[in-house]
Amino acid sequence: MDNDDTSENNNYNKEAAALSQLIQILQGVSEDSRTRLLQTVITFFNIQPGSNIAISKRPSNPNIPVNTPVESSRSTSFSEDRSMSPKEFLLDKQPSTDVERVACLAYYLTHYRDTPHFKTIDISKLNTESAQRKFANAAKATANATRNEYLVPSTKGHRQLGAVGEVFVNALPDRSAARDAVAKLRPRKKRTTKKKIHSTL
Repeated sequence: MDNDDTSENNNYNKEAAALSQLIQILQGVSEDSRTRLLQTVITFFNIQPGSNIAISKRPSNPNIPVNTPVESSRSTSFSEDRSMSPKEFLLDKQPSTDVERVACLAYYLTHYRDTPHFKTIDISKLNTESAQRKFANAAKATANATRNEYLVPSTKGHRQLGAVGEVFVNALPDRSAARDAVAKLRPRKKRTTKKKIHSTL
């Protein structure tokens, strides 16, 4: 890997970590507060309305040729371009399990379809639209995605994309970066030491 690739990867990992922290912070405040905070950040950094705001391009996927339509449209997450089809999106992200596929579909619903609150049926319909294999058990896959914190409960039986799911999917297909981003969000478990009881004779 040359210096440019290394620099790009390091920059992306820094942005993924910053994003995970930002999402975690914003989840702890009200919706109105989030809007005010984001507007303050935009003003502070003098970001002009309508500008193409985007996270650094992920390391390119060696399995997708550079000259394919997917490569040209997959530029970055959070960009203004929302023309990528769900099939292209999953081809780009390359989820390896049903749980990861649920997380990717939830991400697509949230950011590409303006559907932040959804049910299992919405995930299944988008999965079919994406020309993916049918879930063996969509309800179980969705429940497991929730257990893994990729999804979180919403109102009226709906679910929404969680902070863990957000940073995980955003970092794919770089699985190492995805795992690192998730690890930064999840609190470390404290080690418990068992006290040894010595008996005296």
